[in-house]
Amino acid sequence: MNKTLKMTDILALGFMTFAFFLGAGNIIFPPQAGLAAGENLLPAMFGFLATAVGLPLIGIIAVAVAGGGWNGLTRDLPPKVATLMAVLIFIIIGPAFAAPRTGLVAYEMAVKPFIADAGQMSLTIFSVVFFAVALFFAWSRGKLIDMIGKFLTPALFAVLAVLAVAVFINPQGDILAAQGDYANMAFTKGFLEGYNTMDTFAALMFGMLIVDVIRKKGVTDEKATCTYLIYAGVIAAAGLAFVYISLFYLGATSSAVAAGADNGGAILAAYVQALFGPVGQMILSAIVLLACLTTAIGLISACADYFSSLTKLSYEKWAVILSVVCGVVANVGLNQLIALSIPVLFALYPVAVALVALTFVRGKMANPRLGYRLVLLVSLLFSLIDAAKFMGIDVSALNILPLFDYGMAWVLPTLAALVVSFFIGGSEQAEARTA
Repeated sequence: MNKTLKMTDILALGFMTFAFFLGAGNIIFPPQAGLAAGENLLPAMFGFLATAVGLPLIGIIAVAVAGGGWNGLTRDLPPKVATLMAVLIFIIIGPAFAAPRTGLVAYEMAVKPFIADAGQMSLTIFSVVFFAVALFFAWSRGKLIDMIGKFLTPALFAVLAVLAVAVFINPQGDILAAQGDYANMAFTKGFLEGYNTMDTFAALMFGMLIVDVIRKKGVTDEKATCTYLIYAGVIAAAGLAFVYISLFYLGATSSAVAAGADNGGAILAAYVQALFGPVGQMILSAIVLLACLTTAIGLISACADYFSSLTKLSYEKWAVILSVVCGVVANVGLNQLIALSIPVLFALYPVAVALVALTFVRGKMANPRLGYRLVLLVSLLFSLIDAAKFMGIDVSALNILPLFDYGMAWVLPTLAALVVSFFIGGSEQAEARTA
């Protein structure tokens, strides 16, 4: 019998999705952007929200429209290409980069300030404990809603709400003039900075995981599953917008207490200290620790779920393997892995954005199979230019490309390919649409 979710379960599902997205990077980045935006706070913030909230929400909806899984999103691609693309995304966003970073950032911002002689041993011990706790929560996918959505996330949101209210009631400084690109292109700068959060990747990963959680709650109807997934995305987007707005305002009013701060973490720490005094570090530690933990749980769960579908190893075994790998990577060579991972992200992120866009226009294509290949190939080829530029390779000869200076040379060629895909391959229209 198909079950329906109660309102409390739907809210818990949305809170869980919100917690999966909200990692430490999402918390410490907006204050820096807010400080630089200054008096141009509003246009910069709306630009940031468009890509840091809008794109992930659209990604979640795309997963729902495609039937809740990677196979639906990539049904018009060769199976081996679709699998390779998914594996690369899961490795980069999972054990190679994002998941280990949650443990490292949690240690640096939430635990290390309380340790007098912090060293490698303390980091190792913390990593073991942190990823053991993440594994405990990730072990049972069916109970993720109850454990995260009903307990961890409300605690995280409550602490963030206290901080947000304090920021608006008692701002710690005046809003100054905009700096750098925020002075004359605030919306565009905010838009580009939000794009760099890479949360569209996470949307594709978490969308599949959330569908699995919904089905383990007894919901079998595809339409109901799609509806609940969209509800979860909307709730998560609202939560993220609330956090980003408050943190942007925090950054914009931080000039008096965060003078000389060179990153969002330092700005946030100084502001919280000014607002709450000695207890401020405890509040900040609670925010960062809960945010990192819930994101680590989501990443481990999503990766284990996908890799178990490709191999004979069970979800539980993959969860253990991934937790161990994350603990190791959090201790050794993380900086090198970041340097290796970022060019890959530059190359793959535009492809993920293009894939999401294709999901919504598939029905208008003359030949979806041909159209998908054309659009994704164009987005990949031009995004490789941006990746090469980041790696220090001289590609200045291509600076005639629109948006080249912004690291978005792929945008207009991809749009052009998308338009062309509406008209080519019409003779195979029936075969493509029914495949």
